[in-house]
Amino acid sequence: MTEPYSRIAIITGATSGIGEATARKFVASGYGVVGNGRNAVKLRALEQEMGSAFIGVAGDASDEAVLQSLFVAANERFGKEADIVVANAGRGLGGSVKDADLSRFEDMLKLNVTGVLALLQNAARKMADEQQSNYPNHAKDIVVIGSVVGRHISPFSAVYGATKFAVHALTEGLRRELGPRGIRVSLVEPGVVVSGFQEGAGYGDDMVRNFDEKFGPLLYGDDVANAIHYIVAQPPHVHISDIMVRPTRQDYP
Repeated sequence: MTEPYSRIAIITGATSGIGEATARKFVASGYGVVGNGRNAVKLRALEQEMGSAFIGVAGDASDEAVLQSLFVAANERFGKEADIVVANAGRGLGGSVKDADLSRFEDMLKLNVTGVLALLQNAARKMADEQQSNYPNHAKDIVVIGSVVGRHISPFSAVYGATKFAVHALTEGLRRELGPRGIRVSLVEPGVVVSGFQEGAGYGDDMVRNFDEKFGPLLYGDDVANAIHYIVAQPPHVHISDIMVRPTRQDYP
């Protein structure tokens, strides 16, 4: 066990983009962080950079055994249970309902919806009993990364957006279940963020350039990480349940 940290966070998808920026923000704020991602080499590099405040757990965020190991790692490294869980891991899929590549849909659905649901269940079950005696002295947070296309239907990414509509519903359902028990469940809905997401979703260079021309300057991971940190830094009785973060010039979605 290392020196005490003010809070302990689990972050999936921590090797790039929003997840990596959030891990850095949390460590800079005095939190201990368990970061998950499939890129074991990047996780080791983050461990070297951030020191004892960060531990990486490699694996697929839709794998139940990997999810369980995140909570074990938090306890073993930091000596206490995680009190922040950020469900960030996910992937995109470009294309309309008519044209989307369904051969890639099953994998996206497994990670974006089934994996997130499994993480939410794990977090909720571990936090619920403990928080009954801790609230309002201590905060416990579950933060889910949704998307503007999980609220506003976008023809060019409607299939991906459907997974985010599902995640938004799960998040709100969990908020209504856990809020009365002193646990904050928050949804963050980013607009266009510059990251590896676009390439993974199969968005072409022309589409990315078009985003930049229409909406730029675009968001970066740090911009969304600031919103996540704002949520979890509130006093335990203050719940920011939903934040949408867009580039200023992004009118839609």
